[in-house]
Amino acid sequence: MVSLTADMSPLHPDRNLALELVRATEAAAIRAVPFIGRGAKESADEAAVDAMRAFFTTVNFDGRIVIGEGEKDEAPMLYNGERVGNGTGPRADVAVDPIDGTTLTAEGRNNALSVIAVSEHGTMLDASTVFYMDKLVTGPAGVGVVDIRLPIGENIRLLAAALGKPVDELVVSVLNRPRHAQLIQDIRDAGAGTRLMSDGDVAGGINAARHNARTDMCVGIGGSPEGIVTACAIKALGGHMQGRLWARDDEEKQKGRDAGLKLDDHVYEADELVTGNNTIFVATGVTNGELVKGVRREGGYVYTESVVLRGTSGTLRRISSEHLVSKWL
Repeated sequence: MVSLTADMSPLHPDRNLALELVRATEAAAIRAVPFIGRGAKESADEAAVDAMRAFFTTVNFDGRIVIGEGEKDEAPMLYNGERVGNGTGPRADVAVDPIDGTTLTAEGRNNALSVIAVSEHGTMLDASTVFYMDKLVTGPAGVGVVDIRLPIGENIRLLAAALGKPVDELVVSVLNRPRHAQLIQDIRDAGAGTRLMSDGDVAGGINAARHNARTDMCVGIGGSPEGIVTACAIKALGGHMQGRLWARDDEEKQKGRDAGLKLDDHVYEADELVTGNNTIFVATGVTNGELVKGVRREGGYVYTESVVLRGTSGTLRRISSEHLVSKWL
């Protein structure tokens, strides 16, 4: 099998799929710029998708989208099962979100990202039939310490002890949704602080796993696709992640079972969400956030910031780029 991280192989010293993929997320983020703060999230998403698809054709791999925009008939853009790449090089499972946070983009708020996650062929869980997942994410200190099956208050106390910090210094990220009202109250009752996210729980999960971020844990029910994407990044960060699929009704639960998914409170560990450690996660900021800066235009240039996480090396790279406006917008 050809490695996804072929740059580490003596046979392909100049190959780095991760850096090739950055061009696709940069393109998607830049194309979304005219729609930031304009209230047109569909237009922003369409522009980002078109740009990402165009750049995928230049990348040397044979990818299949496992996590995309849905079924082909309902989502003509980067749909589940679509083949991407130029067909040469390694076979791979791909998860894409041209804009994680379309509402954030449309409203001009922080933490919108353009994201691609990749793992070796056949290693990425296809959870598309059950849209939501209950997640728990921490940094390396949480490995073997916290567990999604425990009450949130107990997890907070256990993580605080592992980190060697008072409970009242812990910060927990949660999507600000009515379904999380009791969870938010329980976090505060345990003595920790909350960081409420309006959207974009991929960035929330990654920030919770980073050693120098301002949040310590990310919990709550968000999208299953975002959960798989986050798992690819967590593998590179050495963090802890667990997820339980959360079906909205009996029909969705049956669809999940028919697809071979484990429900009924089964806890997926990160190694079940994405098997193996040969993962790549790439993200470019659309709007400013804690993980990366958003796209910035000054005069005749557009500036982007991206992160690249690679599971095999455990490396996080930051890439700052400047682009001629005349070539893009």
